[in-house]
Amino acid sequence: MEFSMPVRPQRLPRLFHHCLLRPGDVPPSQDDLKVVGAFNPGAVETPEEVVLLVRVAEAAREQRAGYVALPRWDRGANRVVLDWFTEDEVEFEDARVVIVKSTGRKRLTSVSHFAVCRSRDGRTLDAVGPIRFLPASESEEYGVEDARITPLEGRFYFTYVAVSRHGVATALASTGDFKTFERHGILFPPENKDVVLFPETIGGRYMALHRPNPAQHFSPPEMWLASSPDLLHWGGHRPFFGSTGDWDRGRVGAGTPPIRTSAGWLEIYHGNDRRPNDTGIGTYSAGALLLNLDDPSRIRAALSEMLVPEADYEREGFVPNVVFPTGVVTRGSSLLVYYGAADECCAVAEWRLPDLLSRLLETSQTPEAGRFGSASST
Repeated sequence: MEFSMPVRPQRLPRLFHHCLLRPGDVPPSQDDLKVVGAFNPGAVETPEEVVLLVRVAEAAREQRAGYVALPRWDRGANRVVLDWFTEDEVEFEDARVVIVKSTGRKRLTSVSHFAVCRSRDGRTLDAVGPIRFLPASESEEYGVEDARITPLEGRFYFTYVAVSRHGVATALASTGDFKTFERHGILFPPENKDVVLFPETIGGRYMALHRPNPAQHFSPPEMWLASSPDLLHWGGHRPFFGSTGDWDRGRVGAGTPPIRTSAGWLEIYHGNDRRPNDTGIGTYSAGALLLNLDDPSRIRAALSEMLVPEADYEREGFVPNVVFPTGVVTRGSSLLVYYGAADECCAVAEWRLPDLLSRLLETSQTPEAGRFGSASST
């Protein structure tokens, strides 16, 4: 079903927001690297604390006049190495990506890994590192990015983006203590990212939202829904939710893993407003979806632009005007959303969960939930 009515902006005042972590707060993993970003944190609550998997982006510390250093993980050396190109040999697509002219292939200007951070109150950090989740395979040659953590069956599973010369894929890993990790391999091949897992099976199957990133754009940006019998083999792929307006015309994808509420599955998602011929990267904001508990393909309600770049650390940074939600925790009536700010910092914002659900339910009887979902009651 396609809806012709756009989702109206429904911004909710933040009760609290705070910049948790900046690049200078994280020591580099190697002496020849510098941290240029600490952002897009996966988040989950354990019995003792909130644990974050923070994406740490690193670039070459050394600067050479007339040259550009492109980092990559070397599996044989078990470390990041630097490939030096003259400035004439590359073309910058944006601050994050260059095109190597001789091959036409893209490289990243930084390489990412995850740092384990801990918070007792969920609003400030108590510890940063020293445990890290580093790239380890050919499919992670250009880094691991943007973990989303879901508690499932006594373990913490997290999807993450694996970047390599083969493209942008989504992989899965798990841990019981955030000290040691088990990799489970690639779930979705290139080009696919922004994969989030539901925290329980539905109808006996695991469920995930994902974002195919096609080279040919026959439609506006879309999120898809998939299911699996075992978390490793995925099928039942179908379009789930599409762009609703100007604010998400460039990209739309899952943000935080869905959480169960009395009114349905709550999904905080992201959108980007860049048009095909625009220069720059555009503005990233966040919206909210409410999904049927028994059939998450049925969308009860949607709010657009629930969270937009407002604070200085969201509007200014490595990539200006970005809020990118990647983790969520509930504490009593509070909803804590963790997000990347300006592709540089980690931040957290708080809302009252009942207020957000009430605002969503105000729209549940109107067909404003996206291009594919069916607004309905549970």
